[in-house]
Amino acid sequence: MTRHISLGNGSLLVSIDEWLQIRDFYYPHVGEENHLLGHAHKIGIFADNKISWLNEDNWLREIGYKKQTLVSDCSAINEKMKLELKVNDCVDCSKNIFLRKLTIKNNSGTDREIKLFVHHDFHLYGDGVGDTAGYGPTANIIFHYKRKRHFLINAVNAKSNLSKKGDISDYSVGNADLRTIKDAEDGALEKIPIAQGMVDSIIGIELGIAANAEQCIYYWICCGQDFEEAEKLNSFIMKKTPQALMEETEMCWLGLANKTTINFADLEPKIIDEFKKSVLIIRTHIDHHGAIIAASDSDNLQFNRDTYNYVWPRDGALIALALQKAGYYELVENFYIFCKNVLSKYGCFLHKYNPDGSLGSSWHPWIKDEKPQLPIQEDETALVIYALWEYYEKTKDKAFIEKLYNPLILKAADFMADYIDKNTSLPKPSYDLWEERHGIFAFTCSTVYAGLKCAFKFAELFGDKGKAEIYRKTAESLKQAMIEYLFDNDTRRFLRSINFDGSNSTKDFVIDSSLYGIFEFGVLPADDSRVEDTMKAVMERLWVKTEIGGMARYENDLYHKTSEHTEVPGNPWFVCTAWLGKYYVAKAKTREELKEALEIIKWMIKNALSTGVMPEQINPYTAEPLSVSPLTWSHSEFVDLVVNYVEKYKQLK
Repeated sequence: MTRHISLGNGSLLVSIDEWLQIRDFYYPHVGEENHLLGHAHKIGIFADNKISWLNEDNWLREIGYKKQTLVSDCSAINEKMKLELKVNDCVDCSKNIFLRKLTIKNNSGTDREIKLFVHHDFHLYGDGVGDTAGYGPTANIIFHYKRKRHFLINAVNAKSNLSKKGDISDYSVGNADLRTIKDAEDGALEKIPIAQGMVDSIIGIELGIAANAEQCIYYWICCGQDFEEAEKLNSFIMKKTPQALMEETEMCWLGLANKTTINFADLEPKIIDEFKKSVLIIRTHIDHHGAIIAASDSDNLQFNRDTYNYVWPRDGALIALALQKAGYYELVENFYIFCKNVLSKYGCFLHKYNPDGSLGSSWHPWIKDEKPQLPIQEDETALVIYALWEYYEKTKDKAFIEKLYNPLILKAADFMADYIDKNTSLPKPSYDLWEERHGIFAFTCSTVYAGLKCAFKFAELFGDKGKAEIYRKTAESLKQAMIEYLFDNDTRRFLRSINFDGSNSTKDFVIDSSLYGIFEFGVLPADDSRVEDTMKAVMERLWVKTEIGGMARYENDLYHKTSEHTEVPGNPWFVCTAWLGKYYVAKAKTREELKEALEIIKWMIKNALSTGVMPEQINPYTAEPLSVSPLTWSHSEFVDLVVNYVEKYKQLK
């Protein structure tokens, strides 16, 4: 369940796996309408009367990105067939074009006739029902379409004089029953011109390659709401030339990667490169209309019949926070507008949202113990306000904030100030950040405290003294209530949660990595003895005591659990390990003490995929990625940790 390469521009998102296959294809929203549903688009090469597909074992593949860009740099070698293939992929920065450069080298000592095959298995609108695929003879292209999704496929030989037609020399379409794949086994296709229903297609490009020489093919998919739009993009490529378009795209992404304002202090180049790569990977998961999705890897469908292709306001806020701190303000502004538009009538965010702003699927019920309840995770509401204040602190863009003050900030702040238990001054119960339990959680309380403090600052900024005083008093009462109810004097640490039933209370002593929120969101400083004792327990009980290391989410975490051994409380998570790094940064008094955080940064790079993509979690014994990959949140926590590190490094002169 991994996607080694993620490419996108805010409307078109393409994911590529370790076999150089296209596995996810989202358009026109990032993370919505996966037109492949994981059905791989394969590459095959026919030579010496036999065909070999790149996902077969006789290919030695290497996969990566060109440095600090969203252009892939991949290769595949087949020693037995004496063939070598270099692959560069990109999505244009502004136009909905997926472009692929395929350089085929003949490593034999004789001239050879070689044929390149590319297979397509689209399931338009994510279902593949009622699709059409066909061949367009006038332009010599393949097309797939249904309703307002039109994909035009073309290819040219780099040696060709570009005209109105490409260099597709063979083709066929079929009924997605693997017949088109088998059709290529003899090197000649049936040339079936059209198919309807659940369909696939295949193209062939003939190449005569001299001994120890190479040839280059450019291949692309143009995406449009209708055929005319896709056709215009195809004409644009032919006129501009695909090589010029790829070079321009590479420079575009290189420029974005190096726009950061961060001074990287003593960090080595490998860390800086991963930082910039993380920003770019995050960018591929941001929709033009503001949605920031958690992940684009569709393989999770096979486990729970759903994906991570949603906007969790919590994840989105923390991702936006990291990008702001790195200087990428323009990437997050639409996220806050998205949040304004989806905020519920209650003044809080519901569980999660689709990239188009509609309400996402949920397992949080509207009734509990036969009583109505709001099915929310209140930290999601609080963190958006917290991140938005940090945005203002960095930009001082009061005009932008003013547009959000009444419809977003005040509504959310009023909700948080009102959603308080009058007897305890703690927030009323909601679901935890892991979406598994209902109660009053230390992490949620910490974020609500931070959200109310920021709401107080916003109200002061706009001269709303009455509201400001309400938010300030509620926040201070909440802080005192956390110390009274959530700090356990016997164990000298904070509880994960507490629940009340009348005058009785139930304490949750399970150690949870999210307890880092107490210092992260300003309830208490990192050097407070209560925080130190809490984090000591977190480190002792949640660090995975194998050669892999890393932090588990909480004790006995069963999600994707791979081990029953006591040294493994759960799988190592990238976000949780980054939180430990943040604690090391926050408590460091010298640059020498900062080295503990630097080791966490290095751990995250070491355990990422070979391309630098960071998954959600890894196997505690093999470091094999588990669950989705990439996880946008993992990359944002890495970015945030690096920013915290270099800022603290400069303070500790």
